[in-house]
Amino acid sequence: MENKVKMLVAIDESEGSFYALRWALDNLFSSCNHMSLEPQQEHDINYITLVNVQPLFQPFIYPAGPVVYATPLMIESVKKAQEENAANILARALHMCKEKKVKAETLILQGDPKDKICQAAEELHADLVVVGSRGLGAIKRALLGSVSNYCAHHVHCPVLIVKPPTTKSAHE
Repeated sequence: MENKVKMLVAIDESEGSFYALRWALDNLFSSCNHMSLEPQQEHDINYITLVNVQPLFQPFIYPAGPVVYATPLMIESVKKAQEENAANILARALHMCKEKKVKAETLILQGDPKDKICQAAEELHADLVVVGSRGLGAIKRALLGSVSNYCAHHVHCPVLIVKPPTTKSAHE
């Protein structure tokens, strides 16, 4: 009896998220990509879902004075740019999967990445969520929050946080 394992990988424009995808492809799919395309183990990962979350566009601006609302043309322009951005990010990720002969599907969501990744994991019944780590400093992490940390505490399945290798500074 075959058990399908569903893996969700959160992808954004950061190199950290692409490093996490590359790591997952190299390390979690290796057993079914050597010698044969047939799964070698009973619990092999069969495919992954690549999730990209675009922020919600706020159609108003808070300058020093009164509230200014964006024009319909501006709103449409921003939405189109977000769709193109998501398509470009996911096309790069899909290409990486194709190179490793891994089946992948894509999902574009809008909203807060922390909430939407957790919601997608729940709705898709993911068995594993893979997220990259941007390595935010303590202040930025406190102000912005860490997506990977939030997911680790709120997703109801294992969360793999992949940290990119640290680069050595020039003076070392």
